[in-house]
Amino acid sequence: MGQGSSGLHRLTHEIAKFGAVGAFGMVVNFAVSNALWHLTSLQAVRANVIATVVAIACNYIGFRYFTYRDRDKTDRTREMILFLAFSAIGLVIENGILFAAIYGFGWDSAIERNVFKFLGIGIATLFRFWSYRTWVFRALPVAEPKAETRAGQEPVAADEPVPAPAPPARPRQRV
Repeated sequence: MGQGSSGLHRLTHEIAKFGAVGAFGMVVNFAVSNALWHLTSLQAVRANVIATVVAIACNYIGFRYFTYRDRDKTDRTREMILFLAFSAIGLVIENGILFAAIYGFGWDSAIERNVFKFLGIGIATLFRFWSYRTWVFRALPVAEPKAETRAGQEPVAADEPVPAPAPPARPRQRV
């Protein structure tokens, strides 16, 4: 398998894992928002912001310990600050679309709320995928292959064949 197809395989695997965590977060998000919409007197967008924050907390755990568990863990403070910053932008995208639907167009039935919530989550997810993989959960640097040296020669690249050493000479037996 070539280098390009290996990279495509890794990206596909990453998208699948990101999607699994995101799907769980979306279930949490919809469950909390619909519960708040039907069981409280909170305004729709405020209730949705709370639901989004709960989903973001669940997603961080899934992304850190499932999707991106193999990524750099050296600076968790930086990671958390960037995660929260990009998540906040995603929250604004998601809730901005819901706000526009409700207050801009008057689309405020339970079905309309959920349709525009879904649309907002979809657009925000594209942004989150790009930002999390690019800035938050950074890939560890790829180790460069070390050059090997042959006795008395210049270093040789690791992908260049190195001849096997000659077998040791057997001592002669006296008769």
